[in-house]
Amino acid sequence: MKQPNLLTMTATNYRRLLIETLEALDLQSVAAMEDAFAQAHQSGNRIFTMGNGGSGASASHAAGDFIKGASYGLDQRFKMICLNDNLPSMMAIANDIGWDDIFVEPLKNYVEPGDVVIGISGSGNSRNVLKAIAYAQSIGAVTIGMTGFSGGKLKSMVDISVHSPADDMEVAEDVHMAVFNMVKKGMMSRLMGDNPSMGSTYDDRVKG
Repeated sequence: MKQPNLLTMTATNYRRLLIETLEALDLQSVAAMEDAFAQAHQSGNRIFTMGNGGSGASASHAAGDFIKGASYGLDQRFKMICLNDNLPSMMAIANDIGWDDIFVEPLKNYVEPGDVVIGISGSGNSRNVLKAIAYAQSIGAVTIGMTGFSGGKLKSMVDISVHSPADDMEVAEDVHMAVFNMVKKGMMSRLMGDNPSMGSTYDDRVKG
């Protein structure tokens, strides 16, 4: 009797969970996140992202997408900064002050009222993310939490909660990146429309 292909079974189960989680995603929260980006862009405020591990990679990826992809061709561009991109400052803060302060300390250098601060944490309980979000709230920034599992403390403390309702870290990371892409596409549609000189033609340019 032929044994089942365990890789295929794992892939099938993962795909099913990812699809189910995306279908359960609260799109109103995604729309609220897009509105926050639109307001920050219109007013010239900054947008900050942060996270640990894979969430940090998503935070960096998203910032890069808005610095280039969603800003290309615009006179007024997105001011998006990933707080985990400067490794020397992170290491210095972690070594001299503490790991819980690696995001809040650089945030103090830049954040102003009306800015948007996005914390990404699968568990929702990453202390360095929570500390930075609490500080952002104290000075009047708009806070967004991107979580998985039960959402932890982050889900309940932020202004806008974007929650991946699955008990799976990899699925949460995939959903968070998908949400950033949804917001990016939405902002490009709002700001660029069908103007052929704008970044909305990126797909055509890479094909050509």
